[in-house]
Amino acid sequence: MADFDYDLFVIGAGSGGVRAARIAATHGARVAIAEEYRYGGTCVIRGCVPKKLLVYASQYSEAFQDARGFGWSIGDTSFDWKALIAAKDKEISRLEGIYRRNLENSDVELHDTRAVIAGPNSVYLKAQDRTVTAKTILIATGGRPNLDPRIEGIEHVISSDEVFHLEELPQRIAISGGGYIAVEFACIFAGLGVETTLVYRGEQILRGFDDDLRAAVHTEIEKKGVRVLCGELIDRIEKLDEGGLRGHLGSGEVLNVDQIMFAIGRNPNTEGLGLENAGVELGPKGEIRVDAASRTNVPSIYAVGDVTDRVNLTPVAIREGHAFADSVFGHNPRTVDHSMIPTAVFTQPEIGTVGLTEAQALASYANVDVYSSAFRPMRNTISGRDERMLMKILVDADTDRVLGVHVLGPDAGELSQVLGIALKMGATKADFDATMAVHPTAAEELVTMRSPSKQHRRAAAE
Repeated sequence: MADFDYDLFVIGAGSGGVRAARIAATHGARVAIAEEYRYGGTCVIRGCVPKKLLVYASQYSEAFQDARGFGWSIGDTSFDWKALIAAKDKEISRLEGIYRRNLENSDVELHDTRAVIAGPNSVYLKAQDRTVTAKTILIATGGRPNLDPRIEGIEHVISSDEVFHLEELPQRIAISGGGYIAVEFACIFAGLGVETTLVYRGEQILRGFDDDLRAAVHTEIEKKGVRVLCGELIDRIEKLDEGGLRGHLGSGEVLNVDQIMFAIGRNPNTEGLGLENAGVELGPKGEIRVDAASRTNVPSIYAVGDVTDRVNLTPVAIREGHAFADSVFGHNPRTVDHSMIPTAVFTQPEIGTVGLTEAQALASYANVDVYSSAFRPMRNTISGRDERMLMKILVDADTDRVLGVHVLGPDAGELSQVLGIALKMGATKADFDATMAVHPTAAEELVTMRSPSKQHRRAAAE
């Protein structure tokens, strides 16, 4: 190892890269990490964390309304976007400082520069104009927003990177996309009083989630004032002389707005990394191809997180980075199980889900029982809010094993974490039924549903 400057060089100080660097260092490796922007990566700096803070802010408008049903007298209220952004920036800076200190306390050497692969064991540090060597290189550069360059006027839109730094809260916004980022921000802006239009090319928003959940979210966010246009595209953007933008839809409709946000997916952040200098193989989207151990086709180079386009979630990147470090430097070879991953989507109402959707269950299992319940949670009864909660359990009828659970409603994300443990352990419907209910809670519905709402029997038909 003495033939190299470092045992491990990590490119990208996001969640996966930071975890890998720290764990490798605790195993005794000489580790360095390079980051060209800010430590913490997309999730901490311009993703999950600041987004959740904006979600909280946007929920107060409904909280003020609901309070009246519980006897509170609410006076005049107002919202200050600049104050929110300043508070958010302060918190993000605090978190970035923690990431830096944790790396330094683990004896990881920090390089605030863009790093480029120069060869199988070498990295060029741009700001320092020098090349260093490492026995092992880990790429953890995450993803970047996808902006279609074929769309006229695309240079006028914002993405999920810029949305956190808007100087003014727009009065009108159009959001292109139907994934969780697009739908979450539609809810955020609507909650802050912005006239919001969501434009999605597909038949229904939130592709990949359970169909009943998708339909329910669509209904609920329209109740909150989000205009949802499915089967539509923004195919041209025009900047107006008097200010604002005009979005031209494929149908001919025109949207006059202050901002247009594109959230049509993210691409692996591999452009300009010099991967060709080492012969690292890429997939069709530019993702780094890796095996189960996160190793590329070049034995000395590994990759974790969104840059590999496996499961693009922060906890997955952290787990992959940890497993890599334990395997390569801790003499404890292990891989990451990418199945049965609990997920939260901070739409309003919130989504919590783990396991298979109904469509996926039917594709893999002959006989499936579906238990579902839709109801108004207690909080909404005397507040007068017309918002319903949905809970759905999918069961393999042959083994009684729970295949998936999907929740739409308050604190659904919190529920999905606990449900993930149960499903990972192989819980059966009988286990759910045998669990005592906690009353009065919405979650008790999960252990009190006794009769299937649907029973699919492919085997009988055959």
